This record gives sequence, C-alpha cells and structure tokens, in this order.
Amino acid sequence: MNNQLVIGIGEALWDVLPEGKKIGGAPANFAYHVKQFGLDSCAVSAIGDDALGKELIENFKDKGVNFLLETVPYPTGTVQVEIDQAGIPQYDIKENVAWDNIVLTDELKELAKKTRAICFGSLAQRNIISRETINEFLDNIPAENNPLIVFDINLRQGFYNKDILTNSMERCNVLKINDEELVTISRMFGYPGIDLMDKCWILLGKYNLKMLILTCGINGSYVFTPGNVSFLPTPKVEVADTVGAGDSFTAAFIASILKGADVATAHRKAVDTSAFVCTQQGAMPTLPESLTK
Repeated sequence: MNNQLVIGIGEALWDVLPEGKKIGGAPANFAYHVKQFGLDSCAVSAIGDDALGKELIENFKDKGVNFLLETVPYPTGTVQVEIDQAGIPQYDIKENVAWDNIVLTDELKELAKKTRAICFGSLAQRNIISRETINEFLDNIPAENNPLIVFDINLRQGFYNKDILTNSMERCNVLKINDEELVTISRMFGYPGIDLMDKCWILLGKYNLKMLILTCGINGSYVFTPGNVSFLPTPKVEVADTVGAGDSFTAAFIASILKGADVATAHRKAVDTSAFVCTQQGAMPTLPESLTK
C-alpha cells in the first residue's frame, strides 16, 4: 500500500539465549509483530556477509517479515542473553557489528516516502553511521504522510548519551519508555525528585508529543496523551522470559492506532499482547488470532 508502510529501523541480530539463538533486535521484533496485525511492515538493518547473516534472512523469510537488510563488511550482530530467575534478561551486546553500519541507499529513501509509522531506538544510534542514516530516513518521510514517529528509548548498557536522547525526543511524536529508563532520563536531564507520572507530563509537554507510553513491568502501564492518561494493570501470567515483550507492546499499540482504534482500546491490545509474549520463549512467537483480529 502506498504511504502505509510501518518501519522498524535499527538493530537486527541474534539473541543467544540459554536454549539457543533466536532472531531479535527491537526494531525487527516491532516489524514482525506489526505484520501479525495485518499491516505492511519492514525491518530495516544491516547484516554481514557471513553464515549468521544468511541465516537471519532465512529466518525473516520463514516468519514472513519483510526486510531491507544491506550487506556490509562487518559481522552480523549477536547478543548474549542471560535470563534471571524472574525471567528478566541481561544483555551483552557485541560492538562493531553490521547493524552499527546501516547506510542510506536510494532504496531506503524510496522506502521513507511510503512510511506511515516508524519505530527507532537509542541502541542503533551508538555508531555515527547508523545514527545519521536513521536521522536522514526520518528527514525523507513526507510530512503529508502524517507519520507516527515512535522513539522507543531502549537504553542498553552504556550505549546512549544526552545528545542522542535529546535529538530523538525532539524528532519523535510518540515516546515509549519504561520506569527504569524514566529514572535514568530524569537524572540525566536534571528533573526534580517528583513522581513518575509528573515526569511523564513534563516530557509530553516539553517535546510536544502526541503520546507517551510508560511501562512499569508488573506494576502496569500508562499511555499519556494531552489532558488524558490511560492506566492498565499487568496481567498475571506464567513468565517464560520477557525478551521482546516491550517491542510487542509497542507494535500492538501502534498497529491498533493505525487501524483506527482509540487509545484505550489500543492500550488494552498492547497489554494483552505483551502478556502473551511473556509466556513464550524468545521475542518473535506467533500470536493467537484472538489477539491479532
């Protein structure tokens, strides 16, 4: 569909979990789940000319994920993932890999012209090559597409700084953040010791956002819009792991909004989707039809 593509741009990689490796990367997870909700999506990243890169492509094809993956002279990305007793992942993200070096091609510029929504994070901006490509991609999205530009902060290790975060928040119109990231941001930007909700209202106004999504793990989630806030508790489920749960939340929410749902309905869909993903291993399980219809 013209001007209706939903893009996840940034890292595409292998999560090396205790039970084996699984395809991952927040933007790729986002694109995968958006596809399950019946929208045209595309994962944009880079791979190496190696066995892991070829296997990544085959897995994307098997899962029905549309992709634009440039082959670059760096190894395909991997992340060592350790899961604690509560199912919470700890990451060791390898550096100087393919997704650090996404280059802006004519094909990417054409993709931008058809973009209706895009999700990007801070991790893929740790290297100037991918950072500049992401920013130039955003520049190439026509304003008349009325795009949803989602910045899913996704702080990992030390791969972020104040300048990257400020620029990204200024460029987005939907901010996705979790409670721990909000504490980090508040310290970095010198906000006073006020509660989480007040900090969200400050960010919503300061960056003129359409929406701010705050997830708080087992303590529920919020969606802030100018003058309104939606809160939903987190369902109690048997957790296999939480890898990719936040990405599925974002995908379900954005897909629902694009399909015409109001914020409350989209929020409920997002909560139910991420709860299901927590019961599955890995970031890209098949969602039941009851969720995607």
